[in-house]
Amino acid sequence: MSLKGIPYWRLSSFYFFYFALAGTLVPFLGLYLQSLDFSPVEIGYVAAAMMLTRVIAPNIWGWLSDRTGKRLTIIRCGAFLASVCFSLLFWQQSFIWVVVVVASYSFFWNAVLAQFEVITLSHLGGLSRFYSRIRLWGSIGFVVAVVGLGYLFDWISISVLPWVALIFLVLIWLSSLTLSEPEEVSFTVQGGEGFVKQLRSKAVICFLLSAFFLQVSHGSYYTFYSVYLESLSYSRQAIGVLWGVGVVAEVLIFVYMHNIIQRFGLRLILLFSLAVTVLRWWLIGCYPEQLAVMLLAQLLHAFSFGTAHAVSIEFIRRSFSGRSQGQGQALYSATSFGAGGAVGALLSGWLWALSPVVSFAFSAFSAAIALVLVWWGVKGRRVEVLNH
Repeated sequence: MSLKGIPYWRLSSFYFFYFALAGTLVPFLGLYLQSLDFSPVEIGYVAAAMMLTRVIAPNIWGWLSDRTGKRLTIIRCGAFLASVCFSLLFWQQSFIWVVVVVASYSFFWNAVLAQFEVITLSHLGGLSRFYSRIRLWGSIGFVVAVVGLGYLFDWISISVLPWVALIFLVLIWLSSLTLSEPEEVSFTVQGGEGFVKQLRSKAVICFLLSAFFLQVSHGSYYTFYSVYLESLSYSRQAIGVLWGVGVVAEVLIFVYMHNIIQRFGLRLILLFSLAVTVLRWWLIGCYPEQLAVMLLAQLLHAFSFGTAHAVSIEFIRRSFSGRSQGQGQALYSATSFGAGGAVGALLSGWLWALSPVVSFAFSAFSAAIALVLVWWGVKGRRVEVLNH
């Protein structure tokens, strides 16, 4: 691999801190809110508020970035303002206040990643197949945070979580200051098609719908997995390790993703990933007390997130050209992590009151819908094996 002239470590450090923050909030925010005596429905609302901003924020910032070309400036401003908003959590911890603070911080935090994906691809230029080699450092950051904090929160009260999150937010902002604005690079599989025209294609519509349902299926996992395990007497160390196992598997798959995509193409990988996701939610819902099964289910995170996300980024890269890249990545983020994540969090909050098994059964059903959508509609040259 030759990445000469590319700011590999500066790009990688941003992903490391960004996903270290995710490794702080995704596994442990539910436990923190539970320590504040929030009900499952209230926890679901807080998670949904965080996800809902992904519907609006990425599209606003994506449009502004494409219009001005100042992506890095917007990333820096977003990271700084996210830090300021999150610090308001130290003022009070009432339900309404937490929802407002989480929504405010998320609005700016969600301005960051979709645009940074474009920055990374711009720096890579014709070496976009090596995207996963940089992105894997985000996964490493997640593992370091989730495993380390699992031990920390068994040793110290989980009440320190907001301080840890704020430190990572500041580090995200500082790492963005080390980069320079790259030149605009045109990423095309076929030339010149506009954003709206590409958006109308059957393959893109079905892909975005499948991304929506895939993230709906993650609602129970991201919102209540740690709460679920703790209710079954898993220690926070064990919870952290289980989260870490999933992301280690994700890191390993990222290392080889460019070869896997070249060999199998986007469609086949995505179909396999979605089928595995259905299996994963079924295992977690039905066999949570069996540690070996939980370890297997976490290893499947390599597919339910790792390969699915890498394929999605590449699909958007092939589908939206040049200055539409920001809007394309933002639309993917808004549809999947935003709308899908919010709906998944809300529904999981309601379903959890009935039964964790019911909640994960719904997750498996949602992933199956995504599978059918890809099988039926995501076809064509852009998703098959390309000749290089």
